[in-house]
Amino acid sequence: MRTGLAAELGAGLGERATLVQFSSAFCAPCRATRRVLGEVAGMVPGVTHVEIDAEARLDLVRRLGIERTPTVLVLDADGRVVRRAAGQPRKADVIAALGAAL
Repeated sequence: MRTGLAAELGAGLGERATLVQFSSAFCAPCRATRRVLGEVAGMVPGVTHVEIDAEARLDLVRRLGIERTPTVLVLDADGRVVRRAAGQPRKADVIAALGAAL
């Protein structure tokens, strides 16, 4: 059963895990983060990358306590947050964080 957060994202979740990225328009590290998360999602079966425009979703940003972009949430198959990180992640760190969700 998927949580309310999954419904709020407005996008489908991955079968095994979801990488949720909060970004903003003028955030250079967000572009690099998008590439890294997209690559990881392409490498790991059942993992999806969802990008959320933080400025357009201030309600969700406030509720989740997002303080900077990029912020990445790792959700398990049920939509529960199992890891969270602010700033531009390294691919190895994202893969390691997925271990908590898979």
